[in-house]
Amino acid sequence: MKTLQKTLFALAAGSLLSVGAQAAVSYGNGYTGQPYVGVKVGQFDLDVNGADKPTAYGVYGGYNFDPNFGVEAEYVGSDDADYYNNGDIDAKTYGAYGTYRYAFPNTGIYAKGKLGVAKTKVEANTLLTSYSDSDTSLAGGVGLGYSVNPNFGVEAEYDLLGSDANLMTVGAHLKF
Repeated sequence: MKTLQKTLFALAAGSLLSVGAQAAVSYGNGYTGQPYVGVKVGQFDLDVNGADKPTAYGVYGGYNFDPNFGVEAEYVGSDDADYYNNGDIDAKTYGAYGTYRYAFPNTGIYAKGKLGVAKTKVEANTLLTSYSDSDTSLAGGVGLGYSVNPNFGVEAEYDLLGSDANLMTVGAHLKF
């Protein structure tokens, strides 16, 4: 396992293990922090000639330290889309982000921004050719969400994953 993969895995594992301890911390304003998990579906936009846009699906989880700031980790994979009409292209990405949410007053709507590191891997094959690219880079995204109730929300996001891949998704998450 490469160093970055080990680092991301250790960050994700450490975040998950510390959720219980942090959940008991009061921030003085009545907010104690909130973990969440969710699923998302959407579409990759890959900068690869001859490739259709693969359908994306993934899982994510995070922890809000207060109503505005938090951390999030995600994994998103794809189905096999057409590559030059006689092959397949597959994409996957995983990353860790710091997040910021701005809740619009007197509504359940919020704006979300995230910035962090993501590893994106794209593989394509035909009978005659193959293409493979793996990129670890600074990544980020913006989105809009709606808190249906205090424990459930939906959101739409647009992520920039590096020079060769973008991702548009809609998702739903449960807060604990």
